[in-house]
Formats: sequence, C-alpha cells, structure tokens
Amino acid sequence: MIKYKIFNVTQLATNCCYLIDEATGKSAVIDPGDKSDELIKAIEADAGSLEYVILTHGHYDHIAYAKKLADLFNAKIVTGERNNDFLSNSQLNLSLFHDIFISPFSADILLNDNDKFMLGETEIKYLATPGHTVGCGSYISGDTIFSGDTLFCESYGRTDLPTGNDKQMLNSLKKLKNLPGDYTVIPGHGPATTLEHERKYNPLMRSL
Repeated sequence: MIKYKIFNVTQLATNCCYLIDEATGKSAVIDPGDKSDELIKAIEADAGSLEYVILTHGHYDHIAYAKKLADLFNAKIVTGERNNDFLSNSQLNLSLFHDIFISPFSADILLNDNDKFMLGETEIKYLATPGHTVGCGSYISGDTIFSGDTLFCESYGRTDLPTGNDKQMLNSLKKLKNLPGDYTVIPGHGPATTLEHERKYNPLMRSL
C-alpha cells in the first residue's frame, strides 16, 4: 500500500507526486518537471530510498528534472516504451520552444500496456493512454490513478501538440472510464478528482 504527497512544480503547476510504499519505505517520484528542494528534503528524510523516477509522458514540464533526480539518488527512470523518444528530442518534449535545455537521456525501464512492476510490496500497473501525446501513460496503484495529462478534473489533455491525436484521446478516456469500480485520480495538473465524478461530469467522458 502506498501513501503519496503532491509537490507543485514548474510555472505550469505540474503535480509532481512522491510515493512511498508503507511496508518497506521504498519510494518513487512521478513527473519531476523541475527541482523541488522540499521534495529532495522529504526523500532524504526517508533515508533516500528512491527506487524509481516515473514519467507519465515526455513534455518538458514533466521530465526536466527527471535525470538529475534519478542520478542524485541512484534511481531508475521508468516510462512507457513509446515515450522514450521524447526524452532525447527537444522538439517532441517542447523544451526547444520554451528556452529550456534538457540534456538528452533515456529511460532504464520501458513499459508496454498493462505491464506491472513493484515498488517495495506495492504493485503499480501501467496503462498506455495516448492522445495528448503518442507516449502518454497512466499508472494505477491500489485505488489511485496517476493520469498525467490524459484525464483532468472535468477535462482532458489537449491534442494539438506534436503526436497528439483526438481519436487516441477518445479511446484512452473510454479505457479509463471502463475500469471497474472507483478510483482517486491524480492528474498532471489541477485538483484531484475521482473516476466516478469524471464518469458523471466530464463532458467528453460522459459522451463515450
């Protein structure tokens, strides 16, 4: 079972999530789009046992501090297989257009749809949810979905950026909608929500 804390980073208010497996103390960070001294202090206070840096997709506001954070704590970078090209391509990750330099890097662990991995004693499942980009994915742990820029509270990620696709976004939202039961949803930006709330009030998800 995990507990998590959200650190707000970047000028775009990215939700950077710090996950801790309660049984073992092993931890992971999702989408470190920029340095957070508060986050680093939290990891150090927990004996620095950072296992993974997990990326939902490859835009600069979600990946810019990923490699530095991983190197700092000797953690492995995890992302979807189709997201890996974004980590080394400044046009795809949009850093080129925002005067931000990100040294090209590659993930250590590449996932395909429905792959699972363990954080301590906690299972994390990867779902490919393209649409915002071709490499977008969501992560499920217990009753929580970390949805990146696929599903927002009563909204969804834009599809007009490189590799974005309206049809893929529809399919990804339908995929999430059809998951059995309810989940807390932590999006890449904005407030947390629940899957049941989105089924009822998200305009696009309601139409599927």
